[in-house]
Amino acid sequence: MFILGTICCRGGSKGVKGKNIRELKGKPLITYTVETALACRLLNEIIVSTDSDTIAGVAIEAGIKTIIQRPAPLASDTASKWPVFIHALEEYERLTGNIVDYIVDMDVTVPLKTSADIEGAVETALGNPDTGVVITGYDPERNPYFNMMEIRDDGFAHIVKQSAKPIVRRQDAPVVYSLTPAAYVVKKETLYSVEHWSQAKCKIYPIPRERAIDIDTEIDFTIVEFLIDHQNGGK
Repeated sequence: MFILGTICCRGGSKGVKGKNIRELKGKPLITYTVETALACRLLNEIIVSTDSDTIAGVAIEAGIKTIIQRPAPLASDTASKWPVFIHALEEYERLTGNIVDYIVDMDVTVPLKTSADIEGAVETALGNPDTGVVITGYDPERNPYFNMMEIRDDGFAHIVKQSAKPIVRRQDAPVVYSLTPAAYVVKKETLYSVEHWSQAKCKIYPIPRERAIDIDTEIDFTIVEFLIDHQNGGK
């Protein structure tokens, strides 16, 4: 069983400029994920897929040995990650001759994930061979059966997921998860049998919300900095 860790990050970032290598508490953001990935005992090798020489240099300095040069069409604002995964896997196999069974993509924007979080997701995939994708998720503060609404064609707001009988307590609502890209474990054959992870047989591996924060905005950076300070006793 060969499990390939992938860290896919492009040079362009509209929400937070230079996000992937921006310093977070004195360390480039990508370095958090590289260090966490290198500590995972279940990953046979870790690669970085990027279109940026600068990101590649920082990744190599952090300990990555293999960089996959991502072509421009796969580094645009509209590019889906699914073909990025396929490109990274195929290029890695071509370069090394290794045959991959699973990829484990770990998003740079979730810096507080741990190696245990990643390994738990991998173990869930390996323990459920009929599952195509395992995604990390966390208990959300909103539930579509209880306190989330959408505006429909009639112009009125409606509960997103309506049940036969209105749910009056959040505890009575079906369990839902917010997804976090801390880890996406994808079986190789699934990459070619569906066009998107949502079409595959999926399982969720829950992680704590405080480790699941996905940095998309400046305020997210501030929150993560606060959490790191809190972990370090306010230092």
